[in-house]
Amino acid sequence: MKELLKDLDKAFENKIRLGIMSALVVNEHLDFSSLKNLLDVTDGNLASHLKSLEKKEYVTFKKEFLGRKPNTKYHATPKGKNAFKKHIQAIEQLLN
Repeated sequence: MKELLKDLDKAFENKIRLGIMSALVVNEHLDFSSLKNLLDVTDGNLASHLKSLEKKEYVTFKKEFLGRKPNTKYHATPKGKNAFKKHIQAIEQLLN
């Protein structure tokens, strides 16, 4: 049992962070507004969870302008994708 639990990542214990990573792993990138609408969260709530994932180097972002409007695109890093995959596999093994 301990062997299975070692791959669970505390970064994904929160459902919003789990949702962020789920969305970014299956999409090349998503902008802040898309993530906010998809997860039905406030700006501040989403920003704090994204910051947490950035600190772990699981997510990175790129700021650009679309016309005169700022647009921030978020991407899952290879490190983040690997950690998320291990987390999901650990959950699947626990359920079996």
